[in-house]
Amino acid sequence: MLRGVCTALAAVSATGALMACRSPHEPAPLTVRVDAGSVRGIAKGEARQFLGIPYAQPPTGALRWTLPREPRPWSGVKDVGKPGKDCAQGSPGPKNPSSEDCLYVNVTAPREHHGSLPVMVWLHGGGFTQGSGKDYDAVRLATEGKAVVVTVNYRLGMFGYLGLPGLAGSGDFGFADQIAALRWARRNASAFGGDPRNVTVFGQSAGAMSTCALLTSPAARGLFDKAVISSGSCGLRWPAGGLFPGAPADRPYVPVAQGQDDGLAAAEELDCTGAGALACLRGKTTAELLPHSPSFADHLAYGTRLLPRDPAVALRAGAFAHVPVLIGGTRDEARSFVAGAIQYDPELITARTYPRLLKEAFGRHAGRVAARYPLSRFPSAGLAWATVLTDASWACSTLAGARDLAARTTVYSYEFADEDAPNVNGLHVPDVPQGAAHATDLPYLFDLGGRDLLVNRERKGLARTMVGYWSAFARTGDPNHRGAPRWRPGTAPLSLAPGAIRTVDAAAEHDCGFWATTAR
Repeated sequence: MLRGVCTALAAVSATGALMACRSPHEPAPLTVRVDAGSVRGIAKGEARQFLGIPYAQPPTGALRWTLPREPRPWSGVKDVGKPGKDCAQGSPGPKNPSSEDCLYVNVTAPREHHGSLPVMVWLHGGGFTQGSGKDYDAVRLATEGKAVVVTVNYRLGMFGYLGLPGLAGSGDFGFADQIAALRWARRNASAFGGDPRNVTVFGQSAGAMSTCALLTSPAARGLFDKAVISSGSCGLRWPAGGLFPGAPADRPYVPVAQGQDDGLAAAEELDCTGAGALACLRGKTTAELLPHSPSFADHLAYGTRLLPRDPAVALRAGAFAHVPVLIGGTRDEARSFVAGAIQYDPELITARTYPRLLKEAFGRHAGRVAARYPLSRFPSAGLAWATVLTDASWACSTLAGARDLAARTTVYSYEFADEDAPNVNGLHVPDVPQGAAHATDLPYLFDLGGRDLLVNRERKGLARTMVGYWSAFARTGDPNHRGAPRWRPGTAPLSLAPGAIRTVDAAAEHDCGFWATTAR
């Protein structure tokens, strides 16, 4: 009977509908059909990869600063053996071949057919101004976790978050790209052996802040079934100097009116004013616009059609998709930011500047913070300041977000705590050892830039356990799997470190009771 059904399907379809007819151990095809046409991928070890599939039309020319449109169909078979270009970022040149024609996804799936697999859609970090989907090689996650992994490019900086009065989509173009990629994943999951009814969106840093916002977006409702938020909650706030000494207080989201004012200011700097400002900006080259992109870091706009409410307010009010959520961060988040500042200028963070940093960050509460985090407790001023920022900005806001979520849905909390994690940020400041700094958890799920950075058995073992947790959560909404320590739902985080996976009182470790009474 099954053979007859498959024969009939083969007569009418070259799509993923045939996946259900394959033997469990038969290699899955390298040529599949997505909704816009056929694509031919490549084999890599035990995985298949389909790199650089367009999920939207290029947002160039007249489509610059418009909401994404579905890709144009193509004829024949498109080779997708290498990724598309990164979204425009950094300084243009031969060593940075980024482009505005960048709305591509990369799909990694097991070579062997395993039935209908969970789909995991990855949103990269980079402050909304840097990064790309191709940086995250998902072969391990796909093959060990038995999942279809989709990594996404989305518009960055000025190209993704510009706002102007009267411009549809103001401040949300990169966010709209992420929603379009989720729609694409739903439509095309079955072509790669994935279950379109079982999609998990997950992201780190800016990708996590986007994921948290997606939970509160009516436009994203129904596009995913679970979410993973890593190092970036809806309530994240940096005090003055929190991202870099001298920088103003900030958070990932801005009111649309502020975003439009900032857009007008950038347009004026580019000599684009008045009723023709948008047309003038569209006439500028990518290279002319890129120097203004950093001004649109952490600039996702709310009060819009795609994001009607401030995500932090929406989360507290319960106005979010009540899907299972896995949420956490790294134990020493701010060490990377602090070490980066010291590496840039060793005089920025010292015993002499520490009181001034506290005063600028916490105003009249600076004395209380100094008493709670005295320099005498720490080997260096850099470690003292990093601990203040980790606790005040990152860890406690993540725990608060977990509580808001847990009031209405199932939550699993974690804290990555490997003190010898790979130094992925390339920072070498003896006074601020990186430990479990921001982004050091990423090599445990992905081969960054195609490289396995885990050099010993203990780290590789932790990576296998984490891949097992993440993929089990994507499959069922429960991260527990055979052979791994029990992970209980709730707001008490599971600490993830080699040989020491256990539940911890992170609120006490990060002094969140103190920070709850210390206004900024």
